[in-house]
Amino acid sequence: MEKETKWAPVLLCWYASHGRQLPWRTAVRDPYKVWVSEIMLQQTKVEAVRPYYESWMDRFPTMEALASASEDDVLRQWQGLGYYSRARNLHTAVQEVEASYGGVVPKNRKDIVKLKGVGDYTAGAILSIAYGEDEAAVDGNVLRVFARLYGIEENILSGPVKKHITALVTDQLPHGQAGPFNEALMDFGATVCIPKSPRCGECPLAGDCTAHQEGKEKTIPLRLTKKNVPTEDITVAIVSYGPYWLIHRRPARGLLASMWEFPNASGCGEEGKRAVTAYLASQGVTISLGDTPVTTLKHVFSHKIWQMTVYEAWAGSKTLIEKEDWQWLRRDAYTTVPWAGPHGKLTALSE
Repeated sequence: MEKETKWAPVLLCWYASHGRQLPWRTAVRDPYKVWVSEIMLQQTKVEAVRPYYESWMDRFPTMEALASASEDDVLRQWQGLGYYSRARNLHTAVQEVEASYGGVVPKNRKDIVKLKGVGDYTAGAILSIAYGEDEAAVDGNVLRVFARLYGIEENILSGPVKKHITALVTDQLPHGQAGPFNEALMDFGATVCIPKSPRCGECPLAGDCTAHQEGKEKTIPLRLTKKNVPTEDITVAIVSYGPYWLIHRRPARGLLASMWEFPNASGCGEEGKRAVTAYLASQGVTISLGDTPVTTLKHVFSHKIWQMTVYEAWAGSKTLIEKEDWQWLRRDAYTTVPWAGPHGKLTALSE
């Protein structure tokens, strides 16, 4: 097993010289800070996460501060990062830690994976980086690195292949240094063994890499994803009454749950305009809708695409039949509510 056992020292040496300086990589590794950073980094690049992480820690410096915050406050802080279920799950899980674990993040995999939103990767990252446990943390970067090193040509997104690679990583964990080793792999995959054009000339493992030796570094790994993503046409009305906008809170469950949006309805063109006008009329709001769109916006979710056509509209009064999930919001107070994904971008149209 000589090939396997020599990789950890090489990667740790590389990491000592090339590891990224990140705000959550502090001298004392706080489990809460590691946890927040790992949740933010899911589906989001490091450079995009930096300002959000720093702002989050200013607002919620401790688990106690986060646990006692309202969901609206949490979602406002997350605004712009997307995948808002991450924020809700983190909020719920931290409240559970406060209530059930005395405010201490569990130090074992059995308990930590019970927390909402904490999967195998996040558990491994927290346990190894914050607590020094010999646990693997296998994300997309690590899957790619090991698929190339071992010349694994099967789909790395399949369960059996992920399990196989996790076993390979676990076999190589250096005792007592799993945290630095996991971070070395993350950084190595993000900066050297990158997806499309790996920098093999800079790679200290190139001599041992099966994919590189066989000239397959650009075809490995294989990532087979599902499905064709459907597109949904949506007509949006930015309804004004003086200095106010009419906004609506989305349902408490489902996509972008409990976040605020401009009134909208399915459809485009004249059909969409009629639909959104009728929808508002059902709420007691009569509007004059602009003839031409002020903008269009395409927003891609993991499972669908919104193709949004946006119109300005003007209300005849501030009457509302249903007030619980509707409100007239002053334009200059737009930062006080958590906006539903792309709707936050539309606030710039009337600034």
